[in-house]
Amino acid sequence: MELLTHLTVIGLKSVAVLGFLLLAASYLVLGERKLLARFQVRYGPNRAGPWGLLQPVADMVKLLTKEDIVPQGADRKLFLVAPALVATTAFLSFGAVPWGPEVVLGESKIEGAVADVQVGLLYILAMSSLSVYGIALGGWASNSKYSLLGGVRGAAQMISYEISLGLSLAPIVMLSGSFSLREIVEAQQNVPFGLIQPVSLFLFLASALAEIKRIPFDLPEAENELVAGYHTEYSGMRFGLFFLGEYVNIIVLGGVVANMFLGGWKGPVLPPLLWFVIKVLAVAFFLIWVRATLPRFRYDQLMQFGWKLLLPLSVLNVILTGAVLAGWPKS
Repeated sequence: MELLTHLTVIGLKSVAVLGFLLLAASYLVLGERKLLARFQVRYGPNRAGPWGLLQPVADMVKLLTKEDIVPQGADRKLFLVAPALVATTAFLSFGAVPWGPEVVLGESKIEGAVADVQVGLLYILAMSSLSVYGIALGGWASNSKYSLLGGVRGAAQMISYEISLGLSLAPIVMLSGSFSLREIVEAQQNVPFGLIQPVSLFLFLASALAEIKRIPFDLPEAENELVAGYHTEYSGMRFGLFFLGEYVNIIVLGGVVANMFLGGWKGPVLPPLLWFVIKVLAVAFFLIWVRATLPRFRYDQLMQFGWKLLLPLSVLNVILTGAVLAGWPKS
């Protein structure tokens, strides 16, 4: 009976989180379009509904009603599966992101996450590395040279930045002594790790931007070189799944940054969930600001930045953190 109750709670939380992510990703697109318009001194979407608030609904109708085309000569099975792989890994990643403390109801404890995984950080890194398969397979299965180049770029970019991404989080694990995001948040009771490890925060944000292929690291879909890159041949809802995966990944990235560097749901006065949402939105705003400000790197600059700057800096940061912790007096 207890197992059945536990599974029911997980199922309900999964459905609620899935609905929240779909809604949040839809309106994050609208928010980005409006913010980019303000940054560029122009109007954003303002026609569909009051203040353009129904624009995500209009976009959804457009994507659902567009013809779903499979190019001649494409590997049909892989072509159809690739977008779902990108979106699914993004949704699964958020399952291990805690958004609040445990809540006690009677004799039961309800975790503030879909699943409180003890190695949640490793799980999220594993899911993020799997998403590149959808991009690579989509580019290869499309039977288009532009799509293939975009898929190859995506794979090379992931390999280049995955190492520095993991190493950037190693000092946080060393400081907290845990791979559990919940325990990492609890370790920031007094001071957020972002103040203690600003270098780790910079390394993680730069590497994560490359992982989710956002400007200035959006080489796999560079329209001035590759038309639209790995998703050139996609239309309708399958293109929408690639788009959805990107914006869900922004939310996942915001959740990880909030928990690893900004103290998670902790904060004065306001409810814990509200603090978590504010911090995630702050990270999303920063990513949009970066997109509006920085130009795209050249491909050789992308690789040099990853291998010659981020990787050595992340290794040095791990060594220095270990040295400081080894010499720090034990309490």
